[in-house]
Amino acid sequence: MKIAPGSIVRIDYEIRVKGGDVIESSAKSGPVQYVHGEGKLLPALERRLAGLSAGQSLEGEIPSAEAIPPEETLPTRAIPRAEFPKDAPLEIGSLFEAHTATGGVIDLRIIAVDERHVTARLLPPLFGKDLAFKVKVMMIEDPVSHAREIVFKKPPPIPAEALDLELEEAKD
Repeated sequence: MKIAPGSIVRIDYEIRVKGGDVIESSAKSGPVQYVHGEGKLLPALERRLAGLSAGQSLEGEIPSAEAIPPEETLPTRAIPRAEFPKDAPLEIGSLFEAHTATGGVIDLRIIAVDERHVTARLLPPLFGKDLAFKVKVMMIEDPVSHAREIVFKKPPPIPAEALDLELEEAKD
């Protein structure tokens, strides 16, 4: 059986910045199981896995342009000018680094400036970076046989005490 839309697939994997740090790895989190084509994986990686069989491995690269949506589709935010350093040149196209409330880092590209606000596009941490991946297909299941298994499993009986309910009128 080969990976096709709707297939239930389990993989071991590693994704890293090309020539750099590991971003995600099943060595840390365990194998990933997903339904092929539902968009739970990076779409560029899913496309590369299509047609593989259980036991096969694949290594390759994903160019930044395929890994991240086009820049013009990324979200923007109007930020008060006072949030930027006073001596910073606030020019369209300039890049700034910002820290999120959770301690993460995000890049901002200025796309508009007025007297009160700077409108910036929020660029994800991997923006402009190519990725390298290694994947081993551990298992592929046919979605039809899996659905039959789910549909025809008999549900457990409901204990009698669960049906002994005391109802009260809801009070506002």
